[in-house]
Amino acid sequence: MTTFAPDATEGALRTIRGGLVVSCQAPADDPLSGPEIMRRIAQAVVLGGAVAIRAEGIADLEAIRGGVAVPIVGLWKDGDAPVYITPSIAHAEAVAATGVELVAIDATGRARPDGATVLRTIAAIHGAGSGVVADVATYEQGLAAIDAGADAVATTLAGYTADTGSTPSRGGPDIALVEALAAGRDTPVLAEGRYADPADVRRAFDAGAWAVVVGTAITRPQLITRSFVDTAVTRRG
Repeated sequence: MTTFAPDATEGALRTIRGGLVVSCQAPADDPLSGPEIMRRIAQAVVLGGAVAIRAEGIADLEAIRGGVAVPIVGLWKDGDAPVYITPSIAHAEAVAATGVELVAIDATGRARPDGATVLRTIAAIHGAGSGVVADVATYEQGLAAIDAGADAVATTLAGYTADTGSTPSRGGPDIALVEALAAGRDTPVLAEGRYADPADVRRAFDAGAWAVVVGTAITRPQLITRSFVDTAVTRRG
């Protein structure tokens, strides 16, 4: 039976401290979707200095695990319920089985499709041998995840839930949430969600982020292109 190795999890977290984690994900309708493409993108961003990869889906995780030596934060997006980031213990255990150091889960406290609590889900992931990154939207959720045993918390879902008055507009990253969660605590806080340029990343580190996760601004060329077209290109009729 696989047992949780806290030293391995702590080693992975030490490795990523102060660095950039790149999210290598593409939906099924994206031209870049596919395990081999994601593996190559992961290799490219590691060459550029990424200290870890965040990736989604069993096939992609297996391909990336075979292509890079840096830590991986793995997850599985599935279903159309509000909780779709690694929504069940079965999903979490399958992600852990790919050999990732950390498994990301929705830790917002909303009902999980399998009925398991965040506490029970974290225990199951530890039982499968991986550490846990708790994706949260609010300060209170972050504290609850830490109390439940999460090895790190990430601000991934800030601005994407229906918590009235507790999340910002989607226009920029929630630096205030990073600062609040990091204040006076040893649990690593990963800043994630709408980090679009190096200035945002620096602000997150200044606020106490352990590491910063950037995805779309690096790995989604069609959206990067669209931002240039929308802001700098004059169309001629």
